[in-house]
Amino acid sequence: SKGIVACAGTGVTSATAAAFTPDEIIDLVHSLDISNRSGESVGFMMHDTCVKYIRKFKDGQNNYLWQPSFVAGQPETIMGYPVARMEDVPVKASNSYSLAFGNLKEAYQIVDRIGIRVLRDPYTAKPYVVFYSTKRTGGGAMNYEAVKFLKFST
Repeated sequence: SKGIVACAGTGVTSATAAAFTPDEIIDLVHSLDISNRSGESVGFMMHDTCVKYIRKFKDGQNNYLWQPSFVAGQPETIMGYPVARMEDVPVKASNSYSLAFGNLKEAYQIVDRIGIRVLRDPYTAKPYVVFYSTKRTGGGAMNYEAVKFLKFST
């Protein structure tokens, strides 16, 4: 369970899918090493349903923690960190990892193989020639300590 902020019972956080608080978000941010909390690619990653829930959080002075962007090209923020809405992140539910915080540039590397393969097909669309091109790419985790996930307990 590298990179996972522990669920209820371990003392790190007690987030549940039904209700979690700003305290769990603060715990998530501070669970990341301070060297990985700075940089241009540091921020929150979550599904839009999680964004909807977090937008309603307020502090002790009844101010929303969510800061919408009023400038074109500037991201929305939570605690000063940008928020990326990702549809590939699971929806907030029991035993899901629906909220992530960290430095994606340090945590993940995209591998791009040199070269493009081209296949010439003169038969399929006569009298035209069709070209199919493929390129091999991939990626993988490089630094498990650069991103932390919040696991919602039952």
